[in-house]
Amino acid sequence: MISSKDIQNFFFLGIGGIGMSALARYFYRHGYAVCGYDRTPSALTKELEAEGIPVTYEDDPAVFSSLFSAIGIQPDSTLVVRTPAVPEDSAIYTYLREHGYDIRKRAEVLGIVTQQKKALCVAGTHGKTTTSTMIAHLMKPVNAFLGGISMNYHTNMLMDKDSEYVVVEADEYDRSFHHLRPYISVVTAVDADHLDIYGTEEAYREAFAYYTELITGALVMKHGIALKPRLQPGVKCYKYGVLNDPYGEADRSTGGRLEMVNDQLVNGLDFYAENIRVSEGRIVFDFHTPEGVIRDIELGVPVWVNIENAVAAMSVAWLVNKEKDIHYSLFINHLKEAMASFKGVQRRFNIHVNTPKVAYIDDYAHHPEEIATAIDSIRKVFPARRLIGVFQPHLYTRTRDFADGFRKVLATLDECILLPIYPAREKPIPGVTSEMLMERTKEENERMKVVQKSELVEELKRRVAASQEPVVVLTVGAGDIDRMVEPLTEALEIDN
Repeated sequence: MISSKDIQNFFFLGIGGIGMSALARYFYRHGYAVCGYDRTPSALTKELEAEGIPVTYEDDPAVFSSLFSAIGIQPDSTLVVRTPAVPEDSAIYTYLREHGYDIRKRAEVLGIVTQQKKALCVAGTHGKTTTSTMIAHLMKPVNAFLGGISMNYHTNMLMDKDSEYVVVEADEYDRSFHHLRPYISVVTAVDADHLDIYGTEEAYREAFAYYTELITGALVMKHGIALKPRLQPGVKCYKYGVLNDPYGEADRSTGGRLEMVNDQLVNGLDFYAENIRVSEGRIVFDFHTPEGVIRDIELGVPVWVNIENAVAAMSVAWLVNKEKDIHYSLFINHLKEAMASFKGVQRRFNIHVNTPKVAYIDDYAHHPEEIATAIDSIRKVFPARRLIGVFQPHLYTRTRDFADGFRKVLATLDECILLPIYPAREKPIPGVTSEMLMERTKEENERMKVVQKSELVEELKRRVAASQEPVVVLTVGAGDIDRMVEPLTEALEIDN
């Protein structure tokens, strides 16, 4: 890698990505010259340009050669940061490689940042973005690289040069999180994903086991997940969870409910939520720590899954508070105020419409377990409503590898609309289509069908109007389904 003392400029290949844009902002605000390339303009790239970061959208050597000359970018003073979303055979990638630029993965560069500060990381198949954003909100002022746009701060990057901590979402794709050096890390789940990279579930979980070897301070791990951590000497493992679910759902790992016996903790939890109260759109619970109970925590975003996310985030804040030795009563007051004021993350269970006739919720879920969690939360918050789901599968490989899981979870919807697969970085795979997810329910063509994005608004308006009962519309997916949020919100608000 180019020597850090020689770096004057950063060029980001795929600067419009949520993680790339956060890193670009970080170095720009540290005084470096920063520019980047992306295939198409987006809200994020427009924000970057407005902040003073040049972005080119032309995959043409003449265009970016001119840009480089204008702002003084040279191989001996520029570090190129790339994302796999930009193909290695693209003209711009080829140009940079042939002209001797040092090209590094985003994770490698982010890893350097985690060596310079105490990194509070969140890893896991699900819940990374919401949990890390909660930690950043609890810890502010702090440095933070977030995997989504915070609704409190309207950005994916927070910076405080005086803070010794940095909050990082630890992405397991392509083993990226192996470049990090976590101080304290949460692991939320290890349900297999990215099998195009890992091949098997065992290899996927082994990557997490190796990740735990990198932790230097403490591991905060969800109770019951299929992970055997390999911690360094002196690194303590804390377990978290949710007790006494009033809905009586079984804990998957034990086959029975977690419970309390004579006020003594069972099942080995160190941090947990208990005495959960759900009423009139509010969720309140008690937060148990190794040293006592913090009562009446209220969630600013009253979604069931956020109880678990909140417990993980508050556990990290509690451990940091112990280290910083802040007066406990001040910490308790701050914790309660911060959780109540947390507004969530863009595209993480955002409620856009909520009328007596229809509620509309959008979520980033793109794995069967994530979709199941979203559906479960809706069933608890809106138990008497008909649920119409819209799913845009993300990646041909994920659709192929988890087809049975998708079929199973989509079948729990009252009605399901499928959009064509969003390919992202992948080429089509013969036989892998959205239609294959409904092969077992062809007799239910009206209940489950595939439509084009251009048909979605009218299809949903028709279904909502035809329903004899109040409905919830849920859109899920990690592709470009988010571009349908605004027109769907407008259509459902006007008609209802």
